[in-house]
Amino acid sequence: MPEIKTLIVKPNAPKTEIISETESEIKLAVAAPPEGGKANLELVKFLSKKFGKEVKIIRGFTGRKKVIKLL
Repeated sequence: MPEIKTLIVKPNAPKTEIISETESEIKLAVAAPPEGGKANLELVKFLSKKFGKEVKIIRGFTGRKKVIKLL
């Protein structure tokens, strides 16, 4: 069964890293800028590697608050 998580994303950070994590929410910094989907791509790659699962953004493509699904 897919797992759903809420993210709060801070783009243009010095490096991509998780700032804090609870059961339902992850706050993370992303090194990529928010233009052209670069931050979203970086976010998906980083979280896929961390969780060892496919990650899909299901809500919040253009905002700082996002909802992802771990497949």
